[in-house]
Amino acid sequence: MSKVVGIGACVLDTLITLPNFPPEDTKLRATSSKLVGGGPAATGIVAVSKLGISAEFLGVLSDDSNGAYLKGDFEKYGVGTDNIDMIPGYRAFTSCIWLNSAEGTRTCVFDKGDLPALQLDDAKIEAIKNAEVLMVDGNEMSAAVEAAKIARANGTKVLYDCGGLYEGVDKLLALTDIMIPSEEFAMGHTGEKSAASAAKKLYELYHPQYVVVTRGKLGGLLFDGDTVTEYPIYPAEVVDSNGSGDVFHGAFASAVVRGYTPIQCCHFSSCVSALKCMGVGARESVPSFDATIDYLRRNGYEL
Repeated sequence: MSKVVGIGACVLDTLITLPNFPPEDTKLRATSSKLVGGGPAATGIVAVSKLGISAEFLGVLSDDSNGAYLKGDFEKYGVGTDNIDMIPGYRAFTSCIWLNSAEGTRTCVFDKGDLPALQLDDAKIEAIKNAEVLMVDGNEMSAAVEAAKIARANGTKVLYDCGGLYEGVDKLLALTDIMIPSEEFAMGHTGEKSAASAAKKLYELYHPQYVVVTRGKLGGLLFDGDTVTEYPIYPAEVVDSNGSGDVFHGAFASAVVRGYTPIQCCHFSSCVSALKCMGVGARESVPSFDATIDYLRRNGYEL
């Protein structure tokens, strides 16, 4: 059984690297294009595996070339796929992502496809019960809520990558142990005017073990119910920022399994995310555990 299991979006991304962002209704020659696996929970699970912790994805994929690519991509990185249902006659979740080399930013346009909702059978339920961490991202909401209830009843920690204000989000937030929202989500959901006050409000409303607010280039902060502690970003020559948040969450789950303290998890995950940004492709650019530890030490932080 895997120590971390994930439920959420699994997306076939087309990455197009551009010298700059083009004006509308013009032509621009791309520097490169690349097909890669994406999606918050799916990419997070790959990060867990690449960082040396056993991981598995629970999901639904189309039984066509797109689905085959996504399943094969998981297997390439050592992610378990026994609990992925391959269903014929449906369209996969796909996206096209423009990477702006001049600004280090990315723009994403996506098509969610028409795959049916994930159903939790006995094998998937056993995988959740036997895991140490369940990662969810707000996609597959009904299955995620059901899985979170199973996890909480069996001692499996629920880590929620809060990135989108989806319908039913309150139900999932109420079942979360490790809440990791973006600053945009935290402030948007609570109506608070700062990341720190939003973290406190989320803690007050939903009672997780702790809240970690990610703030992009500003690093982030941890609120444990008593103290707000900031953590930094680590230096990186950004080539591709797409998926950096997904990787952060996966790194965090792997750090939890390793027994790190919450603030140690923040530093570890921030470092993994920075290293990932120095390569193209969210999954293939995730560093090894040893490379991460070395980079932390070279930047003055010891776990």
